[in-house]
Amino acid sequence: MKISTKGRYALRLMIDLAENQNNGYIALKDIAQRQKISKKYLEQIVPVLNHANMLIANRGYQGGYKLAKNPDKYTVGEILRLTEGSLAPVACLDYEPIGCEHSNECATLQVWKGLYKAITDYLDGVTLQDIIDQHNSKMADDYVI
Repeated sequence: MKISTKGRYALRLMIDLAENQNNGYIALKDIAQRQKISKKYLEQIVPVLNHANMLIANRGYQGGYKLAKNPDKYTVGEILRLTEGSLAPVACLDYEPIGCEHSNECATLQVWKGLYKAITDYLDGVTLQDIIDQHNSKMADDYVI
């Protein structure tokens, strides 16, 4: 499984908003500059997140975006599902019940189900706050004498 640039950038956008949540509405140009991502690319990602009510938008002079909820309420899994679609390692797991005509005799189906469970359990268990806390902890340990 490979996460696209869109998924990776969406996650970085959400982390940036979480890290700067006390600064009010954040302009995309500021996020783009901090994250070294094209503002035009962010403009393509924001509608997806906004449509899913993950962001609050404000237009005008003090305009920008902020998270609709606290960072501990967003999981990496839900962000990636919005931008990537399914996180299933094989297409047959995209449907319930499994629509593949070979599913009854498929020797590898349990492998793919196990991998899918591991992926979703992990990604749904990591919040934006977890990422920020882990990064801050790493940065606190990185000092020079």
